[in-house]
Amino acid sequence: MAKRALVCGAGGFIGSHLAKRLVDEGYWVRGVDIKHPEWSASPADEFLIGDLRDPSAAVAALAGGFDEVYQLAADMGGMGFIHSAETQIMHNSMLVNVNMVEAAAEAAVDKYFLASSVCVYRDMDLGEAELTEDDAYPALPDNEYGWEKLYAERAVASYAREGRFQARIARFQNCYGPEGTWTGGREKAPAALCRKVAESTDGTIDVWGDGSAVRSFIYVTDLVEGIRRLVDSEMTEPTNIGTREYVSVKQLVALVADAAGKEISPRWVPGPVGVQNRNFSNNRIESLGFEPQSDLADGLSRTYPWIEQQVECN
Repeated sequence: MAKRALVCGAGGFIGSHLAKRLVDEGYWVRGVDIKHPEWSASPADEFLIGDLRDPSAAVAALAGGFDEVYQLAADMGGMGFIHSAETQIMHNSMLVNVNMVEAAAEAAVDKYFLASSVCVYRDMDLGEAELTEDDAYPALPDNEYGWEKLYAERAVASYAREGRFQARIARFQNCYGPEGTWTGGREKAPAALCRKVAESTDGTIDVWGDGSAVRSFIYVTDLVEGIRRLVDSEMTEPTNIGTREYVSVKQLVALVADAAGKEISPRWVPGPVGVQNRNFSNNRIESLGFEPQSDLADGLSRTYPWIEQQVECN
């Protein structure tokens, strides 16, 4: 009999890719979200429209029983959105997480996966040694999105300590790829830069900051692979999922320009940049045999043409 999986946030970028992976593995999958996937029909066997801020919607999503719950639903976006919608993020995402963890515990699911974020970590100096998962404490996230994720982690862990389910918690690094949000204010840096380069007619684009901030970006299918390895493992501690490839924003602009085959000159302008540096240990996920298959240049070579096509069609 096929395992049953519920993917919350299945109308979103990572959630829709995860639902497809689970279906391909032979799971029976129900997706739930406040919206349908934007770019194609959901690969899930069943898709429910539901607002998980409502406790009754969380209960309804779990009707019929499930072996595994993947909780990716959140009110989130890129740095511009995170810094301009603090109360919205805290209110909406906290409600979703509280409702889902309680409903899953009452439904007696076997495993509960929470998508957290490296935003739970503090700002870092350039050149600083990498942080391990334990270095999230003493806590000092840079933004309210990170604080909400840290609270959600603690909520999931507390239910697991009571024996209500097995917990799996992943802290995602920045994810990118085709079929992600690319415009409208919620897009992440790789998608925003791809769009700006595609739209540029004079070889210049505006970029927030001075280009020195350092980040790591993971291609969406690599992230999904990490999720599956974590859920199938015995790892109960929060686990970073990302790559060891770090670039400055200036280098990221150059890589996008290479993918586009364009000469691009960035204009550095004021804007919300976030933390100066990121550098995290991936030892824990790598101990499960995880190794990203796409470097940033390779992933952007697949992402840029898709975004360029969206720009041309809109």
